[in-house]
Amino acid sequence: MMKYISTRGNAPELTFEDVLLTGLATDGGLYVPKDVPQFSPEEIESWRDLPYTELAHKVIYQFVEGCVDSAALQNMLNDVYSGFGHKAVAPLQQIDHNEYVLELFHGPTLAFKDFALQLLGRLLDYVLERRHEKVVIMGATSGDTGSAAIEGTKACRNVDIFILHPHGKVSEVQRRQMTTVKGDNIFNIAIEGNFDQAQDMVKASFGNQQFLRGERKLVAVNSINWARIMAQIVYYFYSALNLGGPLRPMAYSVPTGNFGDIFAGYMAKKMGLPIEQLIIATNSNDVLHRLMSRNQYEVHPLQHTITPSMDIAVSSNFERLLFDLYDRDGAKLADLMARMNAKKDVVSLDEDKLAKAREQFDSYAVSEEMTVATMQEVFAETGYLLDPHTAIGVKAARECRRNARIPMITLGTAHPVKFEEAVLRAGFDMPKLPHHLADLMEREERVNVLPADLDTVQRFIAANTFKD
Repeated sequence: MMKYISTRGNAPELTFEDVLLTGLATDGGLYVPKDVPQFSPEEIESWRDLPYTELAHKVIYQFVEGCVDSAALQNMLNDVYSGFGHKAVAPLQQIDHNEYVLELFHGPTLAFKDFALQLLGRLLDYVLERRHEKVVIMGATSGDTGSAAIEGTKACRNVDIFILHPHGKVSEVQRRQMTTVKGDNIFNIAIEGNFDQAQDMVKASFGNQQFLRGERKLVAVNSINWARIMAQIVYYFYSALNLGGPLRPMAYSVPTGNFGDIFAGYMAKKMGLPIEQLIIATNSNDVLHRLMSRNQYEVHPLQHTITPSMDIAVSSNFERLLFDLYDRDGAKLADLMARMNAKKDVVSLDEDKLAKAREQFDSYAVSEEMTVATMQEVFAETGYLLDPHTAIGVKAARECRRNARIPMITLGTAHPVKFEEAVLRAGFDMPKLPHHLADLMEREERVNVLPADLDTVQRFIAANTFKD
Protein backbone atom coordinates (compact mmCIF):
# COMPACT_ATOMS: atom_id res chain seq x y z
CA MET A 1 0.00 0.00 0.00
CA MET A 2 1.33 3.44 -0.97
CA LYS A 3 2.38 5.60 1.99
CA TYR A 4 2.59 9.39 1.93
CA ILE A 5 5.02 11.60 3.82
CA SER A 6 5.14 15.33 4.61
CA THR A 7 7.62 17.58 2.87
CA ARG A 8 8.62 18.98 6.28
CA GLY A 9 9.38 15.60 7.81
CA ASN A 10 7.53 15.96 11.08
CA ALA A 11 4.05 14.52 10.46
CA PRO A 12 2.74 10.94 10.48
CA GLU A 13 2.86 8.80 7.34
CA LEU A 14 -0.62 8.41 5.87
CA THR A 15 -2.44 6.19 3.40
CA PHE A 16 -4.06 7.67 0.30
CA GLU A 17 -7.46 7.68 1.98
CA ASP A 18 -6.21 9.81 4.85
CA VAL A 19 -4.25 12.12 2.53
CA LEU A 20 -7.41 12.65 0.48
CA LEU A 21 -9.18 13.92 3.61
CA THR A 22 -6.28 15.81 5.20
CA GLY A 23 -4.98 18.65 3.00
CA LEU A 24 -1.95 20.15 4.73
CA ALA A 25 0.13 17.91 6.99
CA THR A 26 0.15 18.68 10.71
CA ASP A 27 3.66 20.16 10.39
CA GLY A 28 2.47 22.58 7.68
CA GLY A 29 4.00 20.54 4.86
CA LEU A 30 2.44 18.95 1.78
CA TYR A 31 2.01 15.23 1.33
CA VAL A 32 3.96 13.39 -1.37
CA PRO A 33 4.32 9.67 -2.12
CA LYS A 34 7.00 8.00 -0.01
CA ASP A 35 8.04 5.99 -3.06
CA VAL A 36 7.34 7.06 -6.63
CA PRO A 37 5.96 4.32 -8.93
CA GLN A 38 8.30 3.44 -11.78
CA PHE A 39 7.31 2.29 -15.27
CA SER A 40 9.73 0.87 -17.84
CA PRO A 41 9.71 2.15 -21.44
CA GLU A 42 8.35 -1.27 -22.48
CA GLU A 43 5.42 -1.01 -20.06
CA ILE A 44 4.59 2.56 -21.14
CA GLU A 45 4.83 1.48 -24.80
CA SER A 46 2.32 -1.30 -24.12
CA TRP A 47 -0.27 1.34 -23.21
CA ARG A 48 -0.13 3.09 -26.59
CA ASP A 49 -3.58 2.04 -27.81
CA LEU A 50 -5.45 2.44 -24.53
CA PRO A 51 -8.32 4.95 -24.36
CA TYR A 52 -7.91 7.75 -21.83
CA THR A 53 -9.96 6.07 -19.08
CA GLU A 54 -7.93 2.84 -19.17
CA LEU A 55 -4.61 4.69 -19.30
CA ALA A 56 -5.73 6.76 -16.32
CA HIS A 57 -6.34 3.57 -14.36
CA LYS A 58 -2.80 2.31 -15.12
CA VAL A 59 -1.28 5.53 -13.76
CA ILE A 60 -3.62 6.35 -10.88
CA TYR A 61 -4.12 2.90 -9.37
CA GLN A 62 -0.48 2.91 -8.24
CA PHE A 63 -1.28 5.79 -5.88
CA VAL A 64 -4.56 4.48 -4.44
CA GLU A 65 -4.02 0.70 -4.27
CA GLY A 66 -5.19 -0.70 -0.96
CA CYS A 67 -7.64 2.18 -0.40
CA VAL A 68 -9.72 2.14 -3.58
CA ASP A 69 -10.87 -1.06 -5.26
CA SER A 70 -9.50 -1.47 -8.79
CA ALA A 71 -12.90 -2.02 -10.42
CA ALA A 72 -14.44 0.87 -8.46
CA LEU A 73 -11.66 3.18 -9.67
CA GLN A 74 -12.25 2.14 -13.29
CA ASN A 75 -15.97 2.83 -12.90
CA MET A 76 -15.23 6.30 -11.49
CA LEU A 77 -12.87 7.09 -14.37
CA ASN A 78 -15.38 5.89 -16.97
CA ASP A 79 -18.06 8.02 -15.31
CA VAL A 80 -15.87 11.14 -15.09
CA TYR A 81 -14.46 11.23 -18.60
CA SER A 82 -17.62 10.12 -20.41
CA GLY A 83 -18.97 13.53 -19.36
CA PHE A 84 -16.29 15.42 -21.33
CA GLY A 85 -17.27 17.15 -24.55
CA HIS A 86 -14.66 15.47 -26.76
CA LYS A 87 -14.39 11.71 -27.19
CA ALA A 88 -10.58 11.84 -27.05
CA VAL A 89 -10.91 13.59 -23.64
CA ALA A 90 -7.56 15.40 -24.10
CA PRO A 91 -7.08 15.94 -27.87
CA LEU A 92 -3.98 17.46 -29.41
CA GLN A 93 -4.20 20.46 -31.75
CA GLN A 94 -1.18 21.07 -33.99
CA ILE A 95 -0.21 24.74 -34.39
CA ASP A 96 3.16 24.39 -36.16
CA HIS A 97 5.70 21.76 -37.13
CA ASN A 98 6.35 19.68 -34.00
CA GLU A 99 4.34 22.17 -31.94
CA TYR A 100 1.04 21.27 -30.29
CA VAL A 101 -1.62 22.45 -27.85
CA LEU A 102 -3.00 19.75 -25.54
CA GLU A 103 -6.66 20.72 -25.16
CA LEU A 104 -7.57 20.26 -21.51
CA PHE A 105 -10.80 22.29 -21.62
CA HIS A 106 -13.43 19.80 -22.76
CA GLY A 107 -14.71 19.10 -19.26
CA PRO A 108 -17.93 20.55 -17.80
CA THR A 109 -16.35 23.85 -16.65
CA LEU A 110 -14.03 24.26 -19.68
CA ALA A 111 -10.75 24.14 -17.74
CA PHE A 112 -8.01 21.61 -16.97
CA LYS A 113 -9.11 21.51 -13.32
CA ASP A 114 -12.02 19.28 -14.39
CA PHE A 115 -9.63 16.36 -14.97
CA ALA A 116 -8.81 16.15 -11.28
CA LEU A 117 -11.80 17.69 -9.53
CA GLN A 118 -14.43 15.55 -11.23
CA LEU A 119 -12.51 12.52 -10.00
CA LEU A 120 -11.90 14.04 -6.57
CA GLY A 121 -15.64 14.36 -5.96
CA ARG A 122 -16.20 10.69 -6.72
CA LEU A 123 -13.24 9.59 -4.58
CA LEU A 124 -14.59 11.63 -1.66
CA ASP A 125 -18.03 10.08 -1.95
CA TYR A 126 -16.51 6.59 -2.13
CA VAL A 127 -14.36 7.08 0.98
CA LEU A 128 -16.89 9.07 3.05
CA GLU A 129 -19.71 6.60 2.41
CA ARG A 130 -17.52 3.81 3.69
CA ARG A 131 -16.42 5.78 6.75
CA HIS A 132 -19.88 7.23 7.50
CA GLU A 133 -18.37 10.73 7.75
CA LYS A 134 -19.30 14.20 6.56
CA VAL A 135 -16.71 16.85 5.68
CA VAL A 136 -16.45 20.52 4.76
CA ILE A 137 -14.64 21.49 1.57
CA MET A 138 -12.99 24.88 1.85
CA GLY A 139 -11.06 26.27 -1.07
CA ALA A 140 -9.77 29.49 -2.58
CA THR A 141 -9.85 30.12 -6.31
CA SER A 142 -8.28 32.65 -8.66
CA GLY A 143 -10.76 31.57 -11.30
CA ASP A 144 -11.08 27.98 -12.48
CA THR A 145 -10.59 25.79 -9.41
CA GLY A 146 -13.78 27.00 -7.74
CA SER A 147 -16.18 26.15 -10.55
CA ALA A 148 -14.49 22.80 -11.20
CA ALA A 149 -14.61 21.95 -7.48
CA ILE A 150 -18.29 22.84 -7.21
CA GLU A 151 -19.16 20.93 -10.37
CA GLY A 152 -17.13 17.92 -9.24
CA THR A 153 -18.52 17.72 -5.71
CA LYS A 154 -22.04 19.17 -5.98
CA ALA A 155 -23.59 15.69 -5.96
CA CYS A 156 -21.54 14.45 -3.00
CA ARG A 157 -23.95 13.47 -0.26
CA ASN A 158 -21.50 13.96 2.60
CA VAL A 159 -19.96 17.32 1.72
CA ASP A 160 -20.64 21.03 2.28
CA ILE A 161 -18.67 23.23 -0.13
CA PHE A 162 -17.37 26.74 0.64
CA ILE A 163 -15.37 28.39 -2.16
CA LEU A 164 -13.68 31.79 -1.70
CA HIS A 165 -12.88 33.99 -4.68
CA PRO A 166 -11.59 37.59 -4.87
CA HIS A 167 -14.61 39.87 -5.34
CA GLY A 168 -14.66 41.45 -8.80
CA LYS A 169 -11.35 39.87 -9.81
CA VAL A 170 -12.44 36.78 -11.74
CA SER A 171 -14.04 36.83 -15.19
CA GLU A 172 -17.83 36.92 -15.45
CA VAL A 173 -18.00 33.44 -16.95
CA GLN A 174 -15.75 32.07 -14.21
CA ARG A 175 -17.88 33.73 -11.52
CA ARG A 176 -21.18 32.57 -12.98
CA GLN A 177 -19.92 29.01 -13.33
CA MET A 178 -19.58 29.04 -9.54
CA THR A 179 -22.51 31.15 -8.44
CA THR A 180 -25.24 29.63 -10.61
CA VAL A 181 -24.85 26.00 -9.50
CA LYS A 182 -27.84 25.05 -7.39
CA GLY A 183 -27.47 23.05 -4.21
CA ASP A 184 -28.11 23.44 -0.50
CA ASN A 185 -24.54 22.33 0.17
CA ILE A 186 -22.86 24.96 -2.07
CA PHE A 187 -21.69 28.35 -0.76
CA ASN A 188 -19.82 30.95 -2.79
CA ILE A 189 -17.94 33.59 -0.80
CA ALA A 190 -16.64 36.69 -2.58
CA ILE A 191 -13.78 38.08 -0.48
CA GLU A 192 -13.20 41.83 -0.50
CA GLY A 193 -9.51 41.30 -1.17
CA ASN A 194 -7.21 39.31 -3.47
CA PHE A 195 -6.58 35.62 -4.08
CA ASP A 196 -3.61 35.38 -1.75
CA GLN A 197 -5.69 36.74 1.14
CA ALA A 198 -8.33 34.11 0.39
CA GLN A 199 -5.66 31.41 0.18
CA ASP A 200 -4.12 32.55 3.48
CA MET A 201 -7.53 32.24 5.17
CA VAL A 202 -7.92 28.72 3.83
CA LYS A 203 -4.46 27.74 5.09
CA ALA A 204 -5.13 29.31 8.50
CA SER A 205 -8.43 27.42 8.74
CA PHE A 206 -6.73 24.12 7.98
CA GLY A 207 -4.16 24.91 10.66
CA ASN A 208 -6.83 25.54 13.30
CA GLN A 209 -10.20 23.87 12.72
CA GLN A 210 -11.75 24.66 16.10
CA PHE A 211 -14.53 26.66 14.39
CA LEU A 212 -15.91 23.30 13.22
CA ARG A 213 -16.27 22.18 16.87
CA GLY A 214 -14.51 18.87 16.28
CA GLU A 215 -17.59 17.59 14.47
CA ARG A 216 -16.36 18.04 10.90
CA LYS A 217 -13.03 17.99 9.12
CA LEU A 218 -11.84 20.36 6.39
CA VAL A 219 -10.90 18.87 3.03
CA ALA A 220 -8.79 20.70 0.45
CA VAL A 221 -9.74 20.88 -3.23
CA ASN A 222 -6.88 23.06 -4.41
CA SER A 223 -3.68 21.48 -5.65
CA ILE A 224 -2.25 20.97 -2.17
CA ASN A 225 -4.48 17.85 -2.24
CA TRP A 226 -2.40 15.03 -3.71
CA ALA A 227 -5.42 13.62 -5.58
CA ARG A 228 -5.32 16.72 -7.80
CA ILE A 229 -1.70 16.14 -8.85
CA MET A 230 -2.25 12.42 -9.29
CA ALA A 231 -5.05 12.87 -11.83
CA GLN A 232 -3.10 15.46 -13.81
CA ILE A 233 -0.12 13.14 -14.36
CA VAL A 234 -2.24 11.07 -16.74
CA TYR A 235 -2.49 13.56 -19.59
CA TYR A 236 1.29 13.84 -19.86
CA PHE A 237 1.43 10.10 -20.55
CA TYR A 238 -1.57 10.32 -22.91
CA SER A 239 -0.17 13.14 -25.04
CA ALA A 240 3.33 11.63 -25.16
CA LEU A 241 1.98 8.25 -26.29
CA ASN A 242 0.00 9.99 -29.04
CA LEU A 243 3.17 11.62 -30.40
CA GLY A 244 5.55 8.66 -30.34
CA GLY A 245 6.60 8.47 -26.71
CA PRO A 246 8.27 6.78 -24.93
CA LEU A 247 10.38 6.01 -28.01
CA ARG A 248 11.14 9.73 -28.35
CA PRO A 249 11.32 12.45 -25.68
CA MET A 250 8.81 15.29 -25.27
CA ALA A 251 8.93 18.91 -24.10
CA TYR A 252 6.11 20.68 -22.28
CA SER A 253 5.27 24.31 -21.65
CA VAL A 254 2.86 24.78 -18.77
CA PRO A 255 0.99 28.00 -17.88
CA THR A 256 1.23 27.85 -14.12
CA GLY A 257 0.50 29.91 -11.02
CA ASN A 258 0.46 27.42 -8.17
CA PHE A 259 2.97 24.96 -9.73
CA GLY A 260 0.54 22.02 -9.47
CA ASP A 261 0.04 21.30 -13.17
CA ILE A 262 3.73 21.42 -14.01
CA PHE A 263 4.62 19.38 -10.91
CA ALA A 264 2.40 16.65 -12.39
CA GLY A 265 4.67 16.71 -15.45
CA TYR A 266 7.73 16.44 -13.22
CA MET A 267 6.10 13.41 -11.54
CA ALA A 268 5.42 11.83 -14.94
CA LYS A 269 9.12 12.20 -15.71
CA LYS A 270 10.09 10.61 -12.39
CA MET A 271 7.74 7.71 -13.17
CA GLY A 272 9.57 6.98 -16.43
CA LEU A 273 8.14 9.23 -19.14
CA PRO A 274 11.03 10.72 -21.17
CA ILE A 275 10.41 14.46 -20.75
CA GLU A 276 13.41 16.49 -21.91
CA GLN A 277 12.18 19.95 -20.90
CA LEU A 278 9.52 21.49 -18.66
CA ILE A 279 8.87 25.22 -19.12
CA ILE A 280 7.34 27.26 -16.30
CA ALA A 281 5.21 29.85 -18.13
CA THR A 282 4.01 32.73 -15.94
CA ASN A 283 2.38 36.14 -16.28
CA SER A 284 3.66 39.26 -14.50
CA ASN A 285 3.13 37.49 -11.16
CA ASP A 286 6.46 35.85 -11.82
CA VAL A 287 7.84 34.68 -8.46
CA LEU A 288 8.96 31.36 -9.96
CA HIS A 289 10.60 32.92 -13.01
CA ARG A 290 12.55 35.32 -10.80
CA LEU A 291 13.75 32.44 -8.67
CA MET A 292 14.69 30.25 -11.64
CA SER A 293 16.42 33.03 -13.58
CA ARG A 294 18.02 35.08 -10.79
CA ASN A 295 17.90 32.82 -7.73
CA GLN A 296 15.87 35.42 -5.88
CA TYR A 297 12.73 34.34 -4.08
CA GLU A 298 10.81 37.44 -3.08
CA VAL A 299 7.04 37.81 -2.83
CA HIS A 300 5.87 40.89 -4.75
CA PRO A 301 2.42 42.51 -4.44
CA LEU A 302 -0.16 40.68 -6.52
CA GLN A 303 -0.96 42.17 -9.93
CA HIS A 304 -4.37 41.61 -11.53
CA THR A 305 -4.10 40.65 -15.18
CA ILE A 306 -6.08 39.33 -18.15
CA THR A 307 -4.92 35.85 -17.05
CA PRO A 308 -6.61 35.71 -13.63
CA SER A 309 -6.10 32.00 -13.03
CA MET A 310 -2.38 32.75 -12.74
CA ASP A 311 -2.72 35.80 -10.51
CA ILE A 312 -0.97 34.13 -7.60
CA ALA A 313 1.98 35.60 -5.70
CA VAL A 314 2.98 32.44 -3.79
CA SER A 315 3.17 29.05 -5.55
CA SER A 316 2.14 26.49 -2.94
CA ASN A 317 3.18 23.37 -4.84
CA PHE A 318 6.73 24.55 -5.42
CA GLU A 319 7.43 23.13 -1.97
CA ARG A 320 6.99 19.62 -3.39
CA LEU A 321 9.77 20.22 -5.92
CA LEU A 322 12.00 21.83 -3.29
CA PHE A 323 11.59 18.70 -1.16
CA ASP A 324 13.22 16.66 -3.93
CA LEU A 325 15.87 19.30 -4.66
CA TYR A 326 16.87 19.20 -0.99
CA ASP A 327 17.16 15.39 -1.09
CA ARG A 328 13.88 14.89 0.76
CA ASP A 329 15.37 16.31 3.93
CA GLY A 330 12.29 17.54 5.82
CA ALA A 331 14.24 19.50 8.45
CA LYS A 332 16.22 21.45 5.83
CA LEU A 333 13.06 22.15 3.87
CA ALA A 334 11.14 23.29 6.97
CA ASP A 335 13.89 25.85 7.62
CA LEU A 336 13.84 27.05 3.99
CA MET A 337 10.04 27.33 3.95
CA ALA A 338 10.07 29.31 7.21
CA ARG A 339 12.36 31.85 5.55
CA MET A 340 10.33 31.91 2.33
CA ASN A 341 7.01 32.27 4.15
CA ALA A 342 8.30 35.10 6.33
CA LYS A 343 8.13 37.27 3.16
CA LYS A 344 10.65 39.69 4.67
CA ASP A 345 13.94 39.04 2.90
CA VAL A 346 15.02 37.82 -0.49
CA VAL A 347 15.71 34.09 -0.19
CA SER A 348 18.11 32.19 -2.46
CA LEU A 349 18.46 28.45 -2.99
CA ASP A 350 21.76 26.66 -2.58
CA GLU A 351 23.51 26.93 -5.95
CA ASP A 352 23.71 23.15 -6.44
CA LYS A 353 19.97 22.83 -5.76
CA LEU A 354 19.14 25.57 -8.26
CA ALA A 355 21.41 23.92 -10.83
CA LYS A 356 19.48 20.67 -10.36
CA ALA A 357 16.20 22.52 -10.97
CA ARG A 358 17.56 24.23 -14.08
CA GLU A 359 18.52 20.88 -15.61
CA GLN A 360 14.83 20.05 -15.86
CA PHE A 361 13.01 23.39 -15.90
CA ASP A 362 13.16 26.61 -17.87
CA SER A 363 10.99 29.62 -17.14
CA TYR A 364 9.60 32.68 -18.88
CA ALA A 365 7.35 35.56 -17.80
CA VAL A 366 4.94 36.96 -20.39
CA SER A 367 3.48 40.47 -20.27
CA GLU A 368 -0.14 41.28 -21.16
CA GLU A 369 1.01 42.86 -24.42
CA MET A 370 2.94 39.71 -25.37
CA THR A 371 -0.04 37.55 -24.38
CA VAL A 372 -2.40 39.43 -26.70
CA ALA A 373 0.19 39.48 -29.49
CA THR A 374 0.62 35.69 -29.22
CA MET A 375 -3.15 35.16 -29.44
CA GLN A 376 -3.14 37.29 -32.61
CA GLU A 377 -0.06 35.59 -34.04
CA VAL A 378 -1.32 32.01 -33.60
CA PHE A 379 -4.74 32.93 -34.99
CA ALA A 380 -3.12 34.53 -38.05
CA GLU A 381 -0.99 31.41 -38.58
CA THR A 382 -3.65 28.77 -37.96
CA GLY A 383 -7.13 30.25 -37.41
CA TYR A 384 -6.97 28.81 -33.89
CA LEU A 385 -7.99 31.01 -30.95
CA LEU A 386 -5.96 30.47 -27.78
CA ASP A 387 -7.18 31.42 -24.35
CA PRO A 388 -4.77 33.97 -22.79
CA HIS A 389 -3.25 31.47 -20.32
CA THR A 390 -2.48 29.03 -23.13
CA ALA A 391 -1.04 31.95 -25.14
CA ILE A 392 1.42 32.53 -22.29
CA GLY A 393 2.40 28.88 -22.56
CA VAL A 394 2.90 29.10 -26.34
CA LYS A 395 5.00 32.28 -26.04
CA ALA A 396 7.19 30.72 -23.34
CA ALA A 397 7.55 27.55 -25.43
CA ARG A 398 8.76 29.52 -28.43
CA GLU A 399 11.21 31.56 -26.37
CA CYS A 400 12.68 28.71 -24.30
CA ARG A 401 12.64 25.74 -26.63
CA ARG A 402 15.88 23.77 -26.40
CA ASN A 403 15.38 21.19 -29.16
CA ALA A 404 13.21 21.84 -32.23
CA ARG A 405 13.45 18.18 -33.26
CA ILE A 406 11.21 16.90 -30.46
CA PRO A 407 7.52 17.68 -29.98
CA MET A 408 6.75 20.79 -27.93
CA ILE A 409 3.38 20.50 -26.19
CA THR A 410 1.75 23.51 -24.54
CA LEU A 411 -0.96 22.67 -22.06
CA GLY A 412 -4.18 24.34 -23.22
CA THR A 413 -5.57 25.09 -19.81
CA ALA A 414 -8.92 26.75 -20.55
CA HIS A 415 -11.43 27.64 -23.26
CA PRO A 416 -11.12 31.22 -24.57
CA VAL A 417 -14.85 31.88 -23.94
CA LYS A 418 -13.98 32.24 -20.24
CA PHE A 419 -11.80 35.31 -20.80
CA GLU A 420 -13.75 38.03 -22.54
CA GLU A 421 -11.38 40.90 -21.75
CA ALA A 422 -8.40 39.18 -23.35
CA VAL A 423 -10.33 37.95 -26.41
CA LEU A 424 -11.77 41.42 -27.09
CA ARG A 425 -8.44 43.12 -26.48
CA ALA A 426 -6.89 40.82 -29.09
CA GLY A 427 -9.56 42.01 -31.53
CA PHE A 428 -11.64 38.85 -31.82
CA ASP A 429 -15.34 38.18 -31.52
CA MET A 430 -16.29 36.15 -28.47
CA PRO A 431 -16.71 32.45 -29.22
CA LYS A 432 -20.03 30.94 -28.23
CA LEU A 433 -20.49 29.11 -24.97
CA PRO A 434 -20.79 25.34 -25.46
CA HIS A 435 -24.32 23.97 -25.54
CA HIS A 436 -24.43 22.89 -21.89
CA LEU A 437 -23.60 26.45 -20.80
CA ALA A 438 -25.59 28.34 -23.44
CA ASP A 439 -27.95 29.94 -20.87
CA LEU A 440 -25.24 30.70 -18.29
CA MET A 441 -25.76 34.46 -18.42
CA GLU A 442 -29.47 34.09 -17.60
CA ARG A 443 -29.07 31.77 -14.63
CA GLU A 444 -29.71 33.08 -11.11
CA GLU A 445 -26.57 33.77 -9.05
CA ARG A 446 -26.03 33.02 -5.37
CA VAL A 447 -23.03 34.60 -3.67
CA ASN A 448 -22.11 36.08 -0.29
CA VAL A 449 -19.74 39.06 -0.21
CA LEU A 450 -17.63 39.07 2.97
CA PRO A 451 -14.67 41.13 4.20
CA ALA A 452 -11.20 39.59 4.04
CA ASP A 453 -11.44 38.71 7.73
CA LEU A 454 -10.73 35.18 8.94
CA ASP A 455 -13.10 35.25 11.91
CA THR A 456 -16.01 36.50 9.78
CA VAL A 457 -15.44 33.79 7.16
CA GLN A 458 -15.13 31.02 9.74
CA ARG A 459 -18.31 32.12 11.54
CA PHE A 460 -20.15 32.08 8.19
CA ILE A 461 -18.93 28.55 7.45
CA ALA A 462 -19.84 27.27 10.92
CA ALA A 463 -23.33 28.86 10.76
CA ASN A 464 -24.06 27.21 7.42
CA THR A 465 -22.51 23.85 8.30
CA PHE A 466 -24.47 23.41 11.50
CA LYS A 467 -27.80 24.75 10.26
CA ASP A 468 -29.78 22.17 12.19
